[in-house]
Amino acid sequence: MKKYLLLFAFSALALNSCEDDDIQNYELDMLKGEWKTKKAEVISGADNKTVISTDVPAGCSAKSVTEFRTDYYAAYTAVTGIGATCTSSKTEGKYSYDSEKKELTIQYDNDMPRKFKVIILSSTEMRLMTMFDNIDQDGDTVIDYTYISYVR
Repeated sequence: MKKYLLLFAFSALALNSCEDDDIQNYELDMLKGEWKTKKAEVISGADNKTVISTDVPAGCSAKSVTEFRTDYYAAYTAVTGIGATCTSSKTEGKYSYDSEKKELTIQYDNDMPRKFKVIILSSTEMRLMTMFDNIDQDGDTVIDYTYISYVR
């Protein structure tokens, strides 16, 4: 009887430890690919609802792309210019993702790590909250946060 109890306990422990890996791999699989910025919103930290400002990419900047791969490679292709004259430049780096804390940290080459809280992650939509460089933007002495929405 004791052998069966031990076998059951070890099996439960093994299955539990695999579950976190499965979630991590599933979310990395959803993260991989190219994402376009849909909008960036500054949200009041006082109620986490009130939109202070919204920036929607237009023209050349609407063509900018953020890319993630499952080997922890990250790249940002910035497209700039006026009218039909667009130019692009690519910045590469690495990222890490913690599926338990829902934290994404991106470090592009020659830059510091930048941490984001993953609010939404699906196969077609991603919404991140910046966890760096946040300041009070509406004068209420409460830190406000930038939320960036991406689509495929």
